[in-house]
Amino acid sequence: VEQVYVPDTLAVASFYKDWFYRGEGLGNFLCFGDLPATSMDDSESFLFPRGAILNRDISKIEEIDFTDENGIQEFVSSSWYDYSGGKEVGLHPWMGETNLNYTGPQPPYDQLDVNAGYSWLKSPRWKGNAMEVGPLARVLMLYAKGHEQTQHLVNSTLAQLELPTRALFSTLGRTAARTLETVILADGMQMWLDSLIGNIKAGDTKTFNEALWLPSSWPKNCQGVGVMEAPRGALSHWIVIEDGKIANY
Repeated sequence: VEQVYVPDTLAVASFYKDWFYRGEGLGNFLCFGDLPATSMDDSESFLFPRGAILNRDISKIEEIDFTDENGIQEFVSSSWYDYSGGKEVGLHPWMGETNLNYTGPQPPYDQLDVNAGYSWLKSPRWKGNAMEVGPLARVLMLYAKGHEQTQHLVNSTLAQLELPTRALFSTLGRTAARTLETVILADGMQMWLDSLIGNIKAGDTKTFNEALWLPSSWPKNCQGVGVMEAPRGALSHWIVIEDGKIANY
């Protein structure tokens, strides 16, 4: 990583510095957080912090509340679905509806009308904002949270290429973020391996809480969400259980 990936990224980027000023997105970034030092319930222990950045303002990290009905929502205004409350409303995943309504052309066709429904995908938003997720979002979150290694990596990269901080919000900024994230993860893997070996030597071989896998312990009615940072970015699975059966997923 440090002998090939990082030098190659810096070398190639130096010849295409104009791409540090192209390919900007909306400037909103979302990170669910991951890689806990203690448990998944302790978000403060995550290597990748949880939070949101709006309008490229890395001086302010917005908190994420997964139970907020006006936080994460799914929209279908450009999808082949209908909501009982209308096409323009957003629904929290726990309240989601899947009412099919294909309004596209009959195949075969050459193109779709993007001013009408054109997809079987719903459009997720956070507080009404389209959000970018992935390596750049994670690196920005670490940088904004004051993670020492990330700040050093980002600042030294920008200094070597003679670029401003704003260059991060670009096509090559995303490429650089993938590289720097790999450095952080590679260093973290050694730390996690050392910790694992230490636990095993101390007799701690527990890998999960088996009590949670007993069906008799499960409530008949509940709702939950599982979140993680996939390589491509923030990922969440939502479920509603009623009378012991999946009512919404």
